[in-house]
Amino acid sequence: MSETVKFNSCGETCVGVLTRPKGAKGDVPLVIMAGGWCYTKEIVMPHYAESFHELGCATLRFDYRNFGESTGKPRQHIDPWGQIEDYRNALSFVETLKGVRKDKIGVWGISYSGGHVLVVAAIDPRPAFAISTIPVVDGFQTMRRCHGETRFALLNKLIMDDRRNRQKGEPGGMMPMSSLKPFDELSSWPFPHVYTGFEGIKKNEAPRHEHRNTIESVELLMNYKVSPFCQRIVETPVMMTLAAGDNITSADLEAEAFNAILNPNKTFASVQGVD
Repeated sequence: MSETVKFNSCGETCVGVLTRPKGAKGDVPLVIMAGGWCYTKEIVMPHYAESFHELGCATLRFDYRNFGESTGKPRQHIDPWGQIEDYRNALSFVETLKGVRKDKIGVWGISYSGGHVLVVAAIDPRPAFAISTIPVVDGFQTMRRCHGETRFALLNKLIMDDRRNRQKGEPGGMMPMSSLKPFDELSSWPFPHVYTGFEGIKKNEAPRHEHRNTIESVELLMNYKVSPFCQRIVETPVMMTLAAGDNITSADLEAEAFNAILNPNKTFASVQGVD
């Protein structure tokens, strides 16, 4: 039911898994799925993909450039606009596939990619729908809240020191995605339960996951804001789901982005009881 596929994205090769629903006949809808911060296609997404398969949809789960099985350097470098381009190039790829309804290709994202799919829905007329799950929608405010004012100042110093080193021709530095000791070392997402959660996933499901990213990735995150693009979503149907009281991707920022979507054909779900 599944096969490995590859497609070009800005000169690099993105590797994905194409899965068709069991017993499918004729052309079927397809959902393009990519992950969040430091995700590979094995993390979380197979569980979400199964739900789409049960509905009779095919899925394409892919690794961004610089991650997992895909090519691209520097490794573990997260450029949100490059990842948005990967989504759009995935759209162009699946348009060429047989057995896919070209008018029923949607995009799904979680965490960072939950924001990406909103941007894709705003700038690309092709998606039939966008599903945004616990999206990161405002990088500056999210980092400021997650780190707190004192640690945020230290994070900015780290970013500026890295920028100075890159200007000298030195390679950019790396930092942990999260840490068990967030007050002793700077990390992108300073929550111990994020570390333990991803370590379990890496051990059991996603051996290609690397729990680190370039320092520049955080600098790029701080210039990322989705709400202005949401005002351009006029025709594409959107569903947004968030975890009630989420203090990492910030539920109030997510609600603000949802309210900026102009298309009345939109659905919002705040899920209770999610840790």
